[in-house]
Amino acid sequence: MPHFPKPAAGSWTQNYPELGTEPVDYSDSTDPDHYAAEQKAIFGRTWLNVGRVERLPKVGSYFTKELPSACTGTSLIIVKGKDQVIRAFHNICRHRGNKLVWNDFPHEETAGTCRQFTCKYHAWRYSLDGELTFIQQEDEFFDVDKSDYGLVPVRCEVWEGFIFVNLDDNAGPLTEYLGPLAKGIEGYPFHEMTEVYTYRAEIGSNWKLFIDAFAEFYHAPVLHQGQYTKEEAAKIQKYGFEALHYELVGPHSVISTWGGQAPPADLNMVKPMDRVLRSGLFGPWDKPDIDGLDALPPGVNPARAPQWGIDSFVFFPNFMLLLWEPGWYLTYHYWPTAVDKHIFETTLYFVPPRNARERLAQELAAVTFKEYALQDANTLEATQTMLGTRVVNDFLLCDQEILLRHLHKTARDYVSDYQKTKEHANGATR
Repeated sequence: MPHFPKPAAGSWTQNYPELGTEPVDYSDSTDPDHYAAEQKAIFGRTWLNVGRVERLPKVGSYFTKELPSACTGTSLIIVKGKDQVIRAFHNICRHRGNKLVWNDFPHEETAGTCRQFTCKYHAWRYSLDGELTFIQQEDEFFDVDKSDYGLVPVRCEVWEGFIFVNLDDNAGPLTEYLGPLAKGIEGYPFHEMTEVYTYRAEIGSNWKLFIDAFAEFYHAPVLHQGQYTKEEAAKIQKYGFEALHYELVGPHSVISTWGGQAPPADLNMVKPMDRVLRSGLFGPWDKPDIDGLDALPPGVNPARAPQWGIDSFVFFPNFMLLLWEPGWYLTYHYWPTAVDKHIFETTLYFVPPRNARERLAQELAAVTFKEYALQDANTLEATQTMLGTRVVNDFLLCDQEILLRHLHKTARDYVSDYQKTKEHANGATR
């Protein structure tokens, strides 16, 4: 995996000449036709993270995942079978097309444990591995072979405890898709961090705009200054912000930065509550005593900087994974529902607390993070509204916004390649 240092008299962006340095066209975030193409070209053909294995602790554990991002109405069942294998199926009964697994509200996700799946409509039953096992009044049908009518499977693979699905049967293997950036962090103790805090919200913007907000720290001294003490805010405002490392590998990317270390060097620079609970935005200050945090995988802190605090990985299209120096991690997911709307999900993962103080430290970190996320989200609807006027389409991006430039180019390239493939296939059938 290449590691590009920033040239003394150059920029990070010049390491990737294919990106260019000219203004970036943001009409990809306002054009309904482009969004419709993204559904098919991106969310219908790439590996999508839908959760972690801890959500399926035993045989028969399942959860559903709504995926309108790929196609309106798409819903999946993810389940652990008797053989301990995790599988995914389309959440549709083979009889009359009823949604198979849902509770009171058919558009809401659900989870649970069962021995088999039974349709609410006519009681057809399916095993945990998707086989049709029972048809109500089977003799009323015409020479039906149940083995031909199992649940429709979906590609499902697991990497480091993260469950991924792909609606494209012809897609390559997951590890091949994730590539060297993911390979470099294999062995991180994700499995030890099972204390979970989750937030979910509908955001009034294109999905890429929120990724943009988290893929650069250029905004931090301005947008988040209210979260700092006056002394820290003045310091950051004076010197600005520059991350330690940026890297692009295929459709994926990583930004590595200082600022996530704990405890802070100067305790007078943090709020009194942070000092009392030894926690804050960067997580609990006391690093958990678990294997895997002393000798981190080679892909963590790629700049090998002593002041390293956070690695933020963007696994295209919509999965962000942030590793924090104090010994915890979080994930972001962005699920588009329209050209100007998406569902934002974030989950914080900590080592389970051993006492009340550690529990409060984690809760403070989760609440503080939420405040920062709300500040980032607060700009998005205003951005989307103004982009929608089409008064300006092309926007300047600085060197620190290289991941944004890469994201929009990657999304456009996927759409372009899909449309070319489609045109070629249509031409071949004429």
